[in-house]
Amino acid sequence: MNVLFYNTLTRKHEVFTPIDDKNVRMYVCGPTVYDRPHLGNARSVVVYDVLYRMLMMVYGPQHVTYVRNITDVDDKINAAAKTNGEPISALTKRVDGWFHEDIAALGVLPATKNLTGKETVKDAKGIMGEPHATHHIPHMVAMIEKLIANGNAYVSQGHVLFAVNSYKDYGQLSGRKLDELVAGARVEVESYKKHPGDFVLWKPADAEDDASSVFPSPWSAGRPGWHIECSAMSSNYLGDHFDIHGGGADLMFPHHENEIAQSRCAMPDSKFANYWVHNGFLTVGGEKMSKSLGNFTTVRDLLDKGVKGEVIRLALLSAKYNEPLDWNENLVHNAKQTLDHWYRTMIPTSEEYVSSIWNSVFVHTLTKDLNVPSAISQMFGGSPHDLYAKGRILGFFNMTADEWFKGTDNSVNKQHIEFLINNRIAAKKSKNWAEADKIRKELAEQGIILEDRPDGTTDWRKA
Repeated sequence: MNVLFYNTLTRKHEVFTPIDDKNVRMYVCGPTVYDRPHLGNARSVVVYDVLYRMLMMVYGPQHVTYVRNITDVDDKINAAAKTNGEPISALTKRVDGWFHEDIAALGVLPATKNLTGKETVKDAKGIMGEPHATHHIPHMVAMIEKLIANGNAYVSQGHVLFAVNSYKDYGQLSGRKLDELVAGARVEVESYKKHPGDFVLWKPADAEDDASSVFPSPWSAGRPGWHIECSAMSSNYLGDHFDIHGGGADLMFPHHENEIAQSRCAMPDSKFANYWVHNGFLTVGGEKMSKSLGNFTTVRDLLDKGVKGEVIRLALLSAKYNEPLDWNENLVHNAKQTLDHWYRTMIPTSEEYVSSIWNSVFVHTLTKDLNVPSAISQMFGGSPHDLYAKGRILGFFNMTADEWFKGTDNSVNKQHIEFLINNRIAAKKSKNWAEADKIRKELAEQGIILEDRPDGTTDWRKA
């Protein structure tokens, strides 16, 4: 089965040919843990979760390794910790936990576990999970030393900077040229730079920096630049040359451009990543959702309002992954209506049955540049077993229909609800309509919706 990707690097659709089809390797830039993830961040996580699932369907769960890093040393983290008046370690631990809670609610698989439950990545301190930047400082220092030795980086005032002029293909991914960088006002021009486009590989600590964000190096006590973190972690787990690198469209420049430059210069015989995949922006009224603009909604905001994680997941998957998606209330409403219908219709089946449809039109659709909206359209019609299998492939149906409609927590006294429903049925049989209406109203005030069936039975669900 051919897998097709739009490769940002070549700007064309290409048939995916893994370096080793028994070891398909993918790296995706993960969160910087200074604040809760907003829906734009969540879109990226959900998109690559579906891509991971699709690759496991095609190549086998045991043959796919997916690495998604955690950036836990960064200027944004330092600034947030200072604003909060708390240690950096306390901030990053808390936000790391929030991130995992929120994406778990969205049905996202752990990046380091495949569908069989096998762990595929162990970080430098033996912790199972996404590799953390602070656990890989020695890898970053070693890569920077290579770049200096190869003439691609230089030391200046305690900083180490990558010399963009030393890499002839700089700008190939983003389509930007060095003379445009000089003219652009967004490039920082500091006295220690030889070229305005040179970027930081290592920076010295400030006097007020929290000790937990300061690390030793041959050049100064300080911390790594953001870009070198991903180059070091990806090569550490996936090798110098791997298959797929993904991330949001906003990371294409400068982050991914800089990753390519420093990685190929540190490892001259390597292509780094063969395929570059970028998901589109989540927008609000046509503007990119971002913390800097203040137009963001967090995953937790919606969960706390009672919006189920699977509803958010479906809404985030309602547009093609590399196209913009404008977030609005209709998206959530429509996703809720669709999932209610699916949960009423689907009939659970075995995981073996789910795996058996790997060669179906549905999976073929996913392999054509991850066309999730088209695959979702194929979930209407067909058998209830097929609906369940297709939903599972896309990360849905993580609860029973009873749990979906009636809840999984203890906030509802199900026994008391059933008692009231039975009393209402008895009232209707005795034609005591006033009592039946009173019970329906009482339940409605508790957020319980009754659904009377043609056969005389009554079911219920949470509003």
